[in-house]
Amino acid sequence: MSKQILILAGDGIGPEIVGAAEKVLNTVNEKFNLSLTWEHGLLGGAAIDAHGEPYPAVTSEQAKKADAILLGAVGGPKWDAIERSIRPERGLLKIRSELNLFANLRPAILYPQLADASSLKPEIVAGLDILIVRELTGGIYFGQPRGIRELENGEKQGYNTDVYSESEIKRIAKVAFELAGLRGGKVCSVDKANVLEVTELWKQTVTDLQQASYSNIQLSHMYVDNAAMQLVRAPKQFDVIVTGNLFGDILSDEAAMLTGSIGMLPSASLDENGKGMYEPCHGSAPDIAGQNVANPLATILSVAMMLRYTFREEAAAKAIEDAVGQVLDQGLRTADIMSEGMTKVGTAEMGEAVVAVLA
Repeated sequence: MSKQILILAGDGIGPEIVGAAEKVLNTVNEKFNLSLTWEHGLLGGAAIDAHGEPYPAVTSEQAKKADAILLGAVGGPKWDAIERSIRPERGLLKIRSELNLFANLRPAILYPQLADASSLKPEIVAGLDILIVRELTGGIYFGQPRGIRELENGEKQGYNTDVYSESEIKRIAKVAFELAGLRGGKVCSVDKANVLEVTELWKQTVTDLQQASYSNIQLSHMYVDNAAMQLVRAPKQFDVIVTGNLFGDILSDEAAMLTGSIGMLPSASLDENGKGMYEPCHGSAPDIAGQNVANPLATILSVAMMLRYTFREEAAAKAIEDAVGQVLDQGLRTADIMSEGMTKVGTAEMGEAVVAVLA
């Protein structure tokens, strides 16, 4: 297979964190003789500035021919005043939809060195290893009709449509069950079936699939409000969580804070053939952009996910994850995970430290 990567640094802290991750990628590429090649493109605000749109045709062509995409982050106040349909975030939604990247994998793993950085007591989060499988190309973010309209009385009304078909639910549930089979063998499907018909169908479809094809996997169901509470009360009860676009967006960010910082969480968005876009779970953080203080570890760990899920290079992926652990053992911390007695470093320095361990 070809091994072509498209790198989209994006906006805000994107260029800094991606720059650090690219050095790590270059190191493992040489060390493990991976024969990976890559090029750079524009997405989000950077693309708007250069082309007048967040996902220009040239980026679309690059994305289609790539086997994997490494993304930084998009958006920022600079583009908040422009028309909604061409804001940076629309480019992100468009590339996910165009490439059919329907399965978003968000691991929430607590490195033992960061137990004190979590907002919860160490005994609650020690050993945490959750995988959130979020449906990414359907639901309320893409449902039609949507918009803002004016009613007969002159009042404005905003509206969106939350919609899922059986086939969409089955394919994301299949991903969750398959991954659970490689982990702890448990899936919790999160819905709001007592209120929303769309998630009533979700619950029934997931149940039917488990009974028909995955009887070896333990399936449970939980309403989203309870799931949000349980993630804080007793997060280690979960193995794999599968849910829709909106709920997954919220719960994965909540799970991020269990690990000490959202700056530690990578993610993968996959199509049915393993092609993927890999990105940190955090945003573009324009308030700290250009200051060399952002945490690049989520982006570096996203490179590890890319090597594992798209290129099937487990040894290289594990080497990156182990290197991150060793750097944390050295006491190096960016501002978001800093604690007493540790050594504070910047974005570039943290990336270089990971490279040094790998090399």
